[in-house]
Amino acid sequence: MTYRRAAMPALAGGLLLTALLWWAGASVNALHLPGTADVIGGRAAADLEYWLIPWSYDPPASLRLGAEVSGGIGDTAVTDGSRYLSLYATGMQIRFVAVFAFFIPGALLLVRRLPPVRGRIVAALLAVWAWGLVAGTLAVTVSAPWLIAAQGRGSYRFLPQLAGVISSGRQILTLIALVAAAATVLAAWVTAKGAGVLPRQNVPARAARLAATSGTFVVALSLVVLSYQPVAATLQSVPVSGRLLSEPGDLLRQWLLLGAWAGPAGAPVGHWLLYRAGDVLLLAVVWWSLRWLPALLTRATVPAMAAGTVCATVIGLLASQLLQIVTNASDSGMRWGLVHLSAVIGGGVPAALTCGLVAGVAAVVTLRLTAGRTETTDAMVPAPPAALPDQPAHPYTG
Repeated sequence: MTYRRAAMPALAGGLLLTALLWWAGASVNALHLPGTADVIGGRAAADLEYWLIPWSYDPPASLRLGAEVSGGIGDTAVTDGSRYLSLYATGMQIRFVAVFAFFIPGALLLVRRLPPVRGRIVAALLAVWAWGLVAGTLAVTVSAPWLIAAQGRGSYRFLPQLAGVISSGRQILTLIALVAAAATVLAAWVTAKGAGVLPRQNVPARAARLAATSGTFVVALSLVVLSYQPVAATLQSVPVSGRLLSEPGDLLRQWLLLGAWAGPAGAPVGHWLLYRAGDVLLLAVVWWSLRWLPALLTRATVPAMAAGTVCATVIGLLASQLLQIVTNASDSGMRWGLVHLSAVIGGGVPAALTCGLVAGVAAVVTLRLTAGRTETTDAMVPAPPAALPDQPAHPYTG
C-alpha cells in the first residue's frame, strides 16, 4: 500500500484517538454529580476518576486549592498561582498534541507494511491497537515535566515523580486505543480495496523460527532476568551523580522491566506457577507473532519489524495482564470489583517499547543473515540433469 492510501486511515485514527481522550478527560466532572456513586458504586467512581484525571484539562483539586490560597496573600502570590495553572494547561496541550503526533507515524508505517486485507485484518487491528498504547504513553512522558512543575515541586525527586506520571492514565487509554484502532483498520480496509494485489514475502521457515527465537530471547532477558526482584532491586539503587538525576531507579524500572517476580518463598509451588503462567503466555505471544510477522509484512524492513515487535510485546503484555485479572478474580472473587481488578491493564508499555525495539532489530538481523545463508546454500546445490525426451529418466528403468 502506498503512503497516500495509508495516510488517510492514519490521520482518521489519530484524530479519533485524540478526540476520545479529550472527551474522556472532560467527563471527570460527571463522576461528581449527585447519585453517580449510588449508580456505579463509590469505589468504582473513585477508580474511574483516577483513570480519567490524567487526561482532564481541569487541574487537580490540590493545584486549584494551592492557587486559591496563594491568591489571598498578595499580588506576587496571585501571579505564582496563575503560573502554576498555566503550566498545567500547557502540559495538557502538549499531551494531546503529542498523542496525535506519535500515533500518525506508527499507524502509517503499520498500515502500509501490514495492510488490513484478507489474512491480515486481525494482525493489523492488534498492531494498531498496541501502537495507540505506545503513542499515549510517549505523550504522557513528554508532557510530564510541565505537569510536575505545575505542582510546585519539580526539583524534589524529579525522576521518581516522572516515573509515577508516566504510569498514569493507561487504563482508559487501552480502551480508547482499541476503538481508534478499529476505525483506522476499517478505513484502511476501504482504501486497500483499490490498491491491487498486495505482495507477501516468501520467508524460509527456518529463518523465521530463528528470527523469532532471537527476538523472544531479548524480551525474555527483561522478563526473566531483569524482572527478578534481587536484580530489579539492584537496578533501582543505581547511583547517578547530580541533584536531579540522583534517583533513577523508578524510571529504570519503567523502561527496562516487563514484570516482577520472586521465588516461591512461603507459597505453594502450584500457586506460584499459576501466576507465572502470564509470563509464559507473554513469551509465547511474542514468539508466535515474530514467527509470522515477516511473512505478513509486504516488506520486512528494519522499521517495520521493530514497530511490529513493539506491538507484539504490548499485545503479549495485555494477554498476560488479562490472565492475571482472571487469576486474581478466581482467588479473591469479585469483592474488589472489576474496575479495581483492571488496574493492571496497560502497565509495562515503556519497557515493551524499549525491549521491543531491540528485539525487532535482533530479529530482522537474524532473519537476513539466516535467509541469505539459506539462499546461498540452495544456490550451491546443483540441479538434477533433465532426461532426454527419447531416453528413460533412469538407466535401469524402462
